[in-house]
Amino acid sequence: MEKITVIVPCYNEEAALHYYFKEMSRVMDEMNDVDFELLFINDGSKDKTLEIMMELANKDSRVKYISFSRNFGKEAAMYAGFENSTGDYVCLMDADLQDPPRLLPEMLKAIREEGYDSAATRRVTRKGEPPIRSFFARMFYKIMNKISDTELMDGARDYRLMTRQFVNALLELKEYNRFSKGLFGWVGFKTKWIEFENVERVAGETKWSFWKLLLYSIEGIVAFSTAPLAIASLIGMLMLFIAVIFIIFIIIKTLIFNDPTSGWPSLVCIITLIGGIQIFCTGILGQYLSKTYLETKKRPVYIVKDTNIEDEKTK
Repeated sequence: MEKITVIVPCYNEEAALHYYFKEMSRVMDEMNDVDFELLFINDGSKDKTLEIMMELANKDSRVKYISFSRNFGKEAAMYAGFENSTGDYVCLMDADLQDPPRLLPEMLKAIREEGYDSAATRRVTRKGEPPIRSFFARMFYKIMNKISDTELMDGARDYRLMTRQFVNALLELKEYNRFSKGLFGWVGFKTKWIEFENVERVAGETKWSFWKLLLYSIEGIVAFSTAPLAIASLIGMLMLFIAVIFIIFIIIKTLIFNDPTSGWPSLVCIITLIGGIQIFCTGILGQYLSKTYLETKKRPVYIVKDTNIEDEKTK
């Protein structure tokens, strides 16, 4: 019988785990034509998330868990799940029930019967989200699709079901700085998109603040586009052109009208503007250099402290 490994990254999810396991157990019982493996990844939680995982593992042999030595981030948790999954199909799912487990039968059908390599989900509404957060999220997807060759679906969730071939392709990508939404599109394969309305968290609080999402979006842009470097070069060329025009203008004005240069406030503003642009462009270059620097260190994506998986692949 075929098996589905469900990867559930968790960071401080003690309030949601029991709700999630109850709902997921109901779906697993209904899908009796496949075996299941629930692989919880404890990403350095500071609450009782690990204790609840151990409790669930004692009650249900299908439950496996991996606990990191510290918080490495969701991307590392997903990668750890991919590396330690054993199913014919692999599913990514959040523990807060914003990824409805009830969609899993439809996702499996898309792969088994319709010939897709993965079934992914996207939100068609952002009900319950702050308007400013929704606005910037939409802008991010629009910008990424214009400056990158990798297509990103607006409203896409990490929640998706993949074939083993799809997951093996992801594991071939060994980079330390990971942006999985882009990697899913980069590896290609045939994907079916399943739409659903936004679902609010069943319990607990979101771990993604506006600032964290902003930094994550920068990660995505740097990982899948060199357009910012080209933009920085174009800005430099534009400022050089403007500077030459101003120099010519000042020389002509002085020679013809005998008007000495004056106006130090405007000069200060111009110097400040040019200095700001230089720092901005240097910052763009610094982002790319920093990612290259981290990649050359060859550090592990994650470090395991505790697990109930006996597998040589576990680090």
